[in-house]
Amino acid sequence: MRTGAPPRIHQPSVVLPGAKVGLDTVIGAFCFVACGAVVGAGTRIQSHTSVWDGVELGEDVFVGPAAVFTNVRHPRAAIARAPNWDRTLIEDCVTIGAGAILVAPVRVRRYAMVGAGAVVTRDVPAHAIVVGNPARILGWACVCGETVARGERKPRRARCVACGRTMDEILMGVGTDAPGSRHA
Repeated sequence: MRTGAPPRIHQPSVVLPGAKVGLDTVIGAFCFVACGAVVGAGTRIQSHTSVWDGVELGEDVFVGPAAVFTNVRHPRAAIARAPNWDRTLIEDCVTIGAGAILVAPVRVRRYAMVGAGAVVTRDVPAHAIVVGNPARILGWACVCGETVARGERKPRRARCVACGRTMDEILMGVGTDAPGSRHA
């Protein structure tokens, strides 16, 4: 069980009753969290971001300003989609850049990084760095956040210059249970 401070919600943000917001979470100014949304512990949501029903953010996710999450792939004003929202699932320790758009249904795996302004229309693998419209893999990220390698294919023999982990260690999660880390 995680212990920590209650969520900090900057004004004039709105968090509807029924939303699940974890401890140590910071929700910036002008944000909206719907009643069916989930925001994991330690997550940071920057200003001007809405988290709708059907969107689930894991623990320690960073969401840049004005990021957009959707919950319907084919919206029509005259057709009610609730309560059957498409799901957008952002796993633990993901970084989402400013102005990125995530089109449901989509899943972004652990430690992935979504570049600023990227339009994500399909699932993103763990540790992938995606950019562009539509988003495509540019490279691979370490658990420490540094770029390990460039290119669409996972490198077999790469090492993070910042922390020294090999790509095999990164993909197996070695070292993520170190003191100060909240993930095993």
